[in-house]
Amino acid sequence: MKRKTITPGPRYAALIQLLRTAEELWNASRVFFARWDLSPSQFNLLNVLTDFPDGCTQSDLSRQLIMHRSNVTGLVDRLEERGLVARKENAADRRAWLVVLTPAAHNLLAELYPHYYAAAEQVWGKLPADRADKLVAELTTISENATRIVARHSDVETGRTPNSASGARTK
Repeated sequence: MKRKTITPGPRYAALIQLLRTAEELWNASRVFFARWDLSPSQFNLLNVLTDFPDGCTQSDLSRQLIMHRSNVTGLVDRLEERGLVARKENAADRRAWLVVLTPAAHNLLAELYPHYYAAAEQVWGKLPADRADKLVAELTTISENATRIVARHSDVETGRTPNSASGARTK
């Protein structure tokens, strides 16, 4: 019996290059943020908090960062030890703390941002801004497609159908 050869689709090489690019960007950001003694994840958390001047719960941070809440707790603990974030009481929900930037974090970000934005532009090289805009739209579509695939596989694994919000197993 002859085995059928399975070959990747015509866009497989682009997917692999996208993954390699993401890995290279992550590695470059580790090196970049090291001079401020930050990890990329710590910077991302500080950066997200700039949009929440009154603070943000760790649950909301985990959704914003697309990261498990337990990982956010560790990031917040380390940043709090450095005096870059503080936890404060949440009047709306006494079970959850709000995480806020400290003045030290604002000072650090003010120093860091010009270097960060310049490096972000250098990454693009001579690629025109309109091409970058088109790439953002295309990457958004790819991200949405990946999200749908994960949801579909998750539903199969749990026995849910798209219409069974209760999570009950279907026949």
